Amino acid sequence: MLRDEAPGSLTPMAGCTDLYVSLNFGTLNEARFLDLWGLDALRTIEIRDGRLAIGALATHTDLIRSRLVRKRLPMLAAAAREIGGVQIQNRGTIGGNVANASPAGDTLPVLAAVDAVVLLQSTAERRAVPFSAFYTGYRRTVRRPDELIVGFEIPAVKGRQWFRKVGTRAAQAISKVVIAGVIGRDPRIAIGSVAPTVMRLPRTEAAIAAGASIDVIRNAVSDEIAPIDDVRSTAEYRRRVAANLVVRMLE
Repeated sequence: MLRDEAPGSLTPMAGCTDLYVSLNFGTLNEARFLDLWGLDALRTIEIRDGRLAIGALATHTDLIRSRLVRKRLPMLAAAAREIGGVQIQNRGTIGGNVANASPAGDTLPVLAAVDAVVLLQSTAERRAVPFSAFYTGYRRTVRRPDELIVGFEIPAVKGRQWFRKVGTRAAQAISKVVIAGVIGRDPRIAIGSVAPTVMRLPRTEAAIAAGASIDVIRNAVSDEIAPIDDVRSTAEYRRRVAANLVVRMLE
């Protein structure tokens, strides 16, 4: 109701692992917040109509410990283990990781690779947005000011799952390249930190499905991504690492 009365004037917050950093650096323009942490109904992890349903307030620790996640989507648990230290994992939520809209978000390639659906709720309606259509640009999404991310639905995944993150150190580092993939009859690959948003690689997927050579697959990866030089790495490094990771996944 508060979000309806003044759309955009209240910024949702839960784990605050990103929000507090922005506050500390003085880069956050928002001044009024809506605390969601007490909404236990958004922490559930269950099977719903054959799909893995995860509430937006499920923490990374919840994902790591969940038997359902480890059984149905082990690469999501693997991604959650790479997010910060234990304190961050205990507070940070999957909904916050997605809402933050950073192309380096560790859970984002997993959700992209498995064709997840984002559930958005306002007082008027609930709508389901394919993860592939959720981001419109760098840190921009289709979520309206009166909506909250309330959860995610993930269909059954067929094939071998694979996740890797490359950073400056083994833990508590923002990814230089992060990748998730499903290898089977319908190959699916998604990569973060190589474009303004997390991205699927349809041409690479098609090359893998067609049994293309390693060189062709490497070239497809390099052509599809659009990395940049920044303080964490160079575009050339990211391009080479991304191609190497796809090859390693296939091996």
